[in-house]
Amino acid sequence: METYIAALDQGTTTSRAILFNSRGEIVSKAQYPFRQIFPQPGWVEHDPMEIWATTSRALAEAVDAAHIDPKAIAGVGITNQRETAILWDRRTGQPVYNAIVWQCRRTAEICDRLKADGLGETVTEKTGLLIDAYFSGTKLKWIMDNIPGVRQRAERGELCAGTVDSWLIWNLTGGKAHVTDYSNASRTMLFNIHTLQWDPALCAALDIPMDLLPEPKSNSEVYGHLASGLPGLEDLAGIPVCGSAGDQQSALFGQACFTPGQAKNTYGTGCFTLMNVGGTPVRSRSGLVTSVGWQVAGKTVYALEGSVFNAGSTIQWLRDELGLIQSAPECDRLAESVPDSGGVVVVPAFTGLGAPYWDMYARG
Repeated sequence: METYIAALDQGTTTSRAILFNSRGEIVSKAQYPFRQIFPQPGWVEHDPMEIWATTSRALAEAVDAAHIDPKAIAGVGITNQRETAILWDRRTGQPVYNAIVWQCRRTAEICDRLKADGLGETVTEKTGLLIDAYFSGTKLKWIMDNIPGVRQRAERGELCAGTVDSWLIWNLTGGKAHVTDYSNASRTMLFNIHTLQWDPALCAALDIPMDLLPEPKSNSEVYGHLASGLPGLEDLAGIPVCGSAGDQQSALFGQACFTPGQAKNTYGTGCFTLMNVGGTPVRSRSGLVTSVGWQVAGKTVYALEGSVFNAGSTIQWLRDELGLIQSAPECDRLAESVPDSGGVVVVPAFTGLGAPYWDMYARG
């Protein structure tokens, strides 16, 4: 019997599901957008329940469109927007606050305090990252410090914390698996990329109780199985969830950059260059960051990364906020209709500048 793999791609603006057959061919797919929430300039949020609803709906629709026996699906894999942080109730599954998105700059002052306390070198040495509002750790701290009662609930062990991969796996397994993969964990500013474990000193520096955090796992193993009774996914109960990677690392893997020195560019909401640097972390001298690329069959691969926060989102801004265009492809036609821009330059630093400047306060 033909077997299939279901891939969930939970991105910054849409949730997508794709079914592949054993030859790697796309059999069916479904995709749903969800709201972008901007409470104030530089702040970006998502509704975690909307993330889950659009993801599960896309999976159900893709399976339905494939006209296959759901039992022929060998496994579900996940790739996701990476640094977006969520805190939720361990018993009810209800989020305590909206997801704070990777683009959000609200924790810049927390980062400034950490730098002033002299933590910069420690963070880079242990995590491969720089202290920046981009990464998840300060987002979790902000929720606990600013939403009434959340820190007390966290300290009583009533809450779970994680990035979007953890949130999806927790929901898919009916709350049985609270895990993350090494690639996503390495984007939190709380994870030691040398030991592949949460770092107690960094968690203490950010006042984050360690029992909130998911168990770190490799990128290819069984994390759990789809729970029975998930609305719209009843026929998928028992299928293993057995692959997970942050979107940029999964793109590096998907573009077959298996040899050190090979690199890829991805053009999406933001733009990201990643290079495979092999089995030993390489420290950048030029404002890049180092992350776990993946661990498969016990072998860990590391990556150097340069991050641009606003790319496709800039096109959305031209369309939805300025109203200069009706659709994204119009940008090309407008650009081609004139010899040059007349000296006008846009620096789309709407949520700060990433590599190599790391300026949290820059704006467009």
